[in-house]
Amino acid sequence: MEANIAHNDKDILQKYASALFRNKTLEFYGIKSAKIVELINVELPNVEVSEQATDTVFLLEDGTYLHLEFQTTHSRKDLLRFMVYDARLYGRDERIINTVVVYSSDVKTASKSINIGSAVYSVDTVMMGERDGNAVYADLEKKFKNGAEITDNDIQNLIFLPLMKSTIPKDDIALQAADLAQTITDSEKRDLCIAAVIAFGEKYLKKATIRKLMEVLEMGSAVAEYLEERFAEREEKAEEKAFEKMAKNALRKGITIDVISEITGLDLSVIKRLQSELLTTNNI
Repeated sequence: MEANIAHNDKDILQKYASALFRNKTLEFYGIKSAKIVELINVELPNVEVSEQATDTVFLLEDGTYLHLEFQTTHSRKDLLRFMVYDARLYGRDERIINTVVVYSSDVKTASKSINIGSAVYSVDTVMMGERDGNAVYADLEKKFKNGAEITDNDIQNLIFLPLMKSTIPKDDIALQAADLAQTITDSEKRDLCIAAVIAFGEKYLKKATIRKLMEVLEMGSAVAEYLEERFAEREEKAEEKAFEKMAKNALRKGITIDVISEITGLDLSVIKRLQSELLTTNNI
């Protein structure tokens, strides 16, 4: 069975994630695995697309899948979500799946398994809080400024600096990482490195920090254009959700849909849908 390889040429961040890990193992995280071959398509039917969608799935040389998740919080529901996703992915491709959850320094302890009676689901965990971000940054700063050869591990350390334990706030660390990346002479590698900091930092960096990082990218580059479009779409969706919430509150108070439409700018069909949802759940 051939793996369903991601082929969306516009998804620059997926391309970079693939290039970043291709032909490598998870030695950086202290996890033993076969070498990574390619990033695969993670879109599955009946899996809700949301902010909580799966992070990354790779095909390994031994024919198994590696499901890699980055988390800034820990809960039983997260493990259940990973379990459901892995079960559906296995149902689609029938490949063994090993899941690794990388936790930021905000998480001190995390369960590695969940028992639902008829099945036990287990993951490997990587606690980035055990890594000294201050020391890692100082080492990287020295290497970058002295023009020393930058290794793959150095690049990964740079990208995941904000996840490590540090006396410096995550947002400041991310900006410092971008400053170091700017010293990389290869413009494409420089932009992709900063793009990776942005991509992995979406869950825990402030919007203002994301914007500053995007400004660092070379103007007119494919990476910059893609990210600008991506975040514009995300902000538009967030704004739409806020107006829908406002509309629901107004409906509960008995305000007419015409007035709500005028206030929120939402289409009447959207408000009628929200009204129907509220009636179904007996909220009105």
